[in-house]
Amino acid sequence: MFPRRYGPGTSRGQFANINRPIAGPTHDKELPVGRHPLQLYSLGTPNGVKVTVMLEELLAIGYSGAEYDAWLIKIGNGDQFGSGFVTVNPNSKIPALLDRSAPTPIHVFESGAILLYLAEKFHAFLPTEAGARAECLSWLFWQMGSAPYLGGGFGHFYAYAPEKIEYAIDRFAMEVKRQLDVLDRRLAQSEYIAGSTYTIADIAIFPWYGELAKGRLYGAGEFLSVKDCTNVQRWVDALLERPAVKRGRMVNRVYGDPSSQLHERHEASDFDTKLRISSQPEVERP
Repeated sequence: MFPRRYGPGTSRGQFANINRPIAGPTHDKELPVGRHPLQLYSLGTPNGVKVTVMLEELLAIGYSGAEYDAWLIKIGNGDQFGSGFVTVNPNSKIPALLDRSAPTPIHVFESGAILLYLAEKFHAFLPTEAGARAECLSWLFWQMGSAPYLGGGFGHFYAYAPEKIEYAIDRFAMEVKRQLDVLDRRLAQSEYIAGSTYTIADIAIFPWYGELAKGRLYGAGEFLSVKDCTNVQRWVDALLERPAVKRGRMVNRVYGDPSSQLHERHEASDFDTKLRISSQPEVERP
């Protein structure tokens, strides 16, 4: 029988060391600051990839004001609970953005809010016509509302929970299957999520549902029969060919093939340096 009130217990599971029932900093630590107007504090998770893809897309179409420093926040080590990070994002979640181009630096947190902020700042990847704008924003906020069922619901109970709870897995698997069908039906009607043009709706949805569709999220591709979503597969394949998407997926990445990882990004040339080093043959050491 559950107690009538929550009381601190023993937190278990993969993320037990960073889960706690209170907010605020756990230690004093200032954030590093680079030379660019935009300072991003993040990690290459789906939410972090949204922002790095957006910034790389802005740079690709010529917005030099979108130059950024991307600093790695190791959430497993509790970096997000440092006093400097909490100042930028009191919710202690990545990504967090600091825009120093204004007289008073602007803090932006929550990945959807950052995408919208950047789209409005640079007048890009967000339609201006009322109907098209509403369509784009509807899908942006669809992602923000849906992804917790995919990540915190299905992903947690399928991949991370210390015990396999069949009811929880089935409950959230059913919802994720429904979400994939929502996307598949939509993409049967249009080239991109919000219509005929690429927008922040695509940028928001792709890192979560694109990785899922390719079987790279929670190892659940076969379980969820993701290959059946042929329209989603077509859309993901198209986005994976975009150079800015390729670059954005590398930034702050700390898993997978080492050649795909760019832990921090401070200049566009960082990508070339990374790829050049990765392509060099290993030298046998004595």
